Amino acid sequence: MAKVIAEKAAAEIPVSGKQVEIKHTRVMQNAAGNNVTVVDYVDVKPVDEAISQAEAELVTAEALVVSLKADIVEYKKIKG
Repeated sequence: MAKVIAEKAAAEIPVSGKQVEIKHTRVMQNAAGNNVTVVDYVDVKPVDEAISQAEAELVTAEALVVSLKADIVEYKKIKG
């Protein structure tokens, strides 16, 4: 699943501060067999919240990478 991230225009929302609009998309095939991008859903949130969530996801992903690297080392030991 991909994301399209853009600043949300201030006139469209009554909240103070900058907002971001995140379109969650995926690629599907239409009846003719052509690939088309489809928007699954749209999130609108304050930019500070979006940054905090992305930073938290990054910490989780980095921890997963460390764990996977350790797994690979163990697998290679077994392989010999």
